[in-house]
Amino acid sequence: MRRRTSLTLLNALSLSRLPLAALFVVMEDPLARVGLVLAAAFTDFLDGYIARHKHLESYWGALIDPIADRGFVMVALLTFMLEGKLTPLEFGILVVRDVATGLGFVVSRLIPQFRLVKFQARMLGKVVTTLQLGALLSVLLAPVLVRPLVIAVGLTALASVVDYTAAVWRARARPGVPRPRGPNIPTPSGGGAA
Repeated sequence: MRRRTSLTLLNALSLSRLPLAALFVVMEDPLARVGLVLAAAFTDFLDGYIARHKHLESYWGALIDPIADRGFVMVALLTFMLEGKLTPLEFGILVVRDVATGLGFVVSRLIPQFRLVKFQARMLGKVVTTLQLGALLSVLLAPVLVRPLVIAVGLTALASVVDYTAAVWRARARPGVPRPRGPNIPTPSGGGAA
């Protein structure tokens, strides 16, 4: 029962990013938004740290964490685009990895060869997420850095999608061949903590 309570609290910590995203939309003060971005990043780090060090990884946690991550980032980026602080092209570049890995995840669930692939965080996914958060902060604090960060996200996102695709391809089940324990493959978000 104690493990179940711990997992529930950990998942609630992950889900806290969704109300933070709603607050991001309604709060227009740049410093308040900086605080929300930092709070979202902190909860992302904290839930991943606790899950790893307390051995509280779970199926639902692995699903909830990336959804909460992507939810916060997507809402914040969409808010900036609608406010004219990001162009539609910049928005598209900043979310291309998320869209590609989301589609990849859905396809992997539909194709039998890929259904057994275990999805987990990958380093390039974490880098993309960190750069995305940097881009969010730069819109608020240093707009001159937005374009270089968008370019960095775009290039890293392409590398990340290639990395994810190669990892999934290597870990797929082959007909007639017993499936060895394969590598950990990325979640649609790029990771439990990404």
